[in-house]
Order: sequence, then structure tokens, then C-alpha cells
Amino acid sequence: MAARDKLLDRMRRNPRADWKIGDLQALARHFGIEWRSPGGSHVVFVMLGGATVTVPARRPIKPVYVKAFVEAIDRIRSAK
Repeated sequence: MAARDKLLDRMRRNPRADWKIGDLQALARHFGIEWRSPGGSHVVFVMLGGATVTVPARRPIKPVYVKAFVEAIDRIRSAK
């Protein structure tokens, strides 16, 4: 299992951990997801098909945002 897959699995099992926005960006880079930080306190991840997941950049990232991000990646992986 690759390091990024392990990171995704850890996020899936423990969304309450102290995740950083860099962790989400690393996964986004690996799965070909673009993101933008329009100068505010949030990062917007743009999935294939135009769907977005907006995540506050402050720590800790709340579990609801981690779950939404993981679900979006799962949808991308199932579409391949």
C-alpha cells in the first residue's frame, strides 16, 4: 500500500485526528485534484466534474470536512 493510500485510510478511520491542510493538499495532488486558496481562511478543492469541497485552513480541521474530502476522493476512485 502506498504512503498516500495509507494516509487516506488513516483519515477514513480517524477523521478527528489533528489533520493539517497540507495533508489534504498532498492527497489532492496525488489524486489529481486542484485546489485554490482565494486569499481567505479557506481552501477550495475542485473535484473532477466541478464539485467542490471547501475546508477551513485553521487547525484542527473538523471531522465533517475530513469526511467530506475522503468521500469525494472515494467517488473519484470509484469512477476510474
